Amino acid sequence: MIFVTVGTTDFDALVRRMDDLAPSLREPVIVQIGRGAYAPQHCEYFRFAPSLDPYYAQARLVVAHGGLGTAIEVIQRGLKLIGVSNPDRYDRHQEDLLGALDARGHMIWCRNLDDLPRALVEAETRVFTPYETPPCHIAQAIREYLRAPGKMNDPSCCCASQSRFVHPSDLK
Repeated sequence: MIFVTVGTTDFDALVRRMDDLAPSLREPVIVQIGRGAYAPQHCEYFRFAPSLDPYYAQARLVVAHGGLGTAIEVIQRGLKLIGVSNPDRYDRHQEDLLGALDARGHMIWCRNLDDLPRALVEAETRVFTPYETPPCHIAQAIREYLRAPGKMNDPSCCCASQSRFVHPSDLK
């Protein structure tokens, strides 16, 4: 099954293009259409679901908008992903994300919906690079910053004028 998701907004151009291609594909296509106005004629569809996990579990391939959450969720599962940036997003930030993930071999970035048939064929044989979540040290950096002498009582700190930080180890 091919699962198509547009996230919480709308991306009617992607939904319409997949609906046009669906009759020529050899498997079912299920589309999450979000707030979109276009209702597919050749695909099963729904607007929203409490979780997309059941759809991912059945999907052989995911075609999705270029949202960070969706892209990472799909490639962390080891699913094949074709990402399509939504040109209606105000700052076109999805292009940066999809370009980076494509350059690392984690997915296929379909830059233009006219190229979607080619991307679907490429996904059949392409070997994707497994995605490994990079280590995150932000929590440790915050803890170290807050423990540094004088940080929370420093007048330049945005929190200093509102309260005094009390570290849990001070509550003995």
